[in-house]
Amino acid sequence: MRAWSTRQLHAKAEKSKRIGFVPTMGFLHSGHLALVTRAKKENDAVVVSIFVNPTQFGPTEDFNAYPRNLKKDLALLKKEKVDAVFVPSATAMYPDGVKSTINAGPESKPLEGQFRKGHFDGVCTVVVKLFDAVRPTTAYFGQKDFQQTRVVEEMVARRKMPVKIVVCPTVREADGLAKSSRNVYLSPVERAIAPVLHQTLLLVKKDLLAGEPVGKVEATAFGVLALTGFNVQYFSVCDAKTLKPLRSFKASKGKRVVVAVAAYLGKTRLIDNSLFSL
Repeated sequence: MRAWSTRQLHAKAEKSKRIGFVPTMGFLHSGHLALVTRAKKENDAVVVSIFVNPTQFGPTEDFNAYPRNLKKDLALLKKEKVDAVFVPSATAMYPDGVKSTINAGPESKPLEGQFRKGHFDGVCTVVVKLFDAVRPTTAYFGQKDFQQTRVVEEMVARRKMPVKIVVCPTVREADGLAKSSRNVYLSPVERAIAPVLHQTLLLVKKDLLAGEPVGKVEATAFGVLALTGFNVQYFSVCDAKTLKPLRSFKASKGKRVVVAVAAYLGKTRLIDNSLFSL
């Protein structure tokens, strides 16, 4: 992979090629393909990686059950005419086993960090390894995993890595449910309920912009989701840069805000968010 990218970057032309990179864990859907489309528009060559990274899964999480369909993924990417697909093995990525991981920054501590200890350390570790192999000019991530994008952005800045991070809007089903590989776990009944997550985020944004107190809005949303059948882990209004909770909007004029939620519906864990400015 590195040799291929090096040839692209040092092509015999007036200027070296720009490599756009879309890192994925496979089981691709239209959300991933939207990232590919953006990358194709903005780069000379596009690389997609498919790797289910074991270091970002906790001991009780769904690593072994995570959906995989490499044959279908490769067919989709061939149709998209990407320039290269990088499908490393766990042995190639971690030849000596997982002896250490990269310590993610403070942006990793709230929200997901409260419930998935070590998750973002694993994310940062694999992203550094992928960037080292692919050597991209620009890397593309989806807004659905908003906290992940902030963690990666800050890690890249701290390490002074020569990669531009582009965050693309969340791609949704017609009823508003955020596209996710894990949506296949939902039963028909759960799938019918799942759009309430996004609907609640829209109502929360409306109430916040109308001046409703943050604590009241969060509590109401939490209750609505619980009554609908969700087991809510967090529903939090945060500063979009630091991810620290916002308790009042009085001193927050001009700030970007993210309303982030994680909740189980049956055995399926769903995450979503709403991003806006005050």
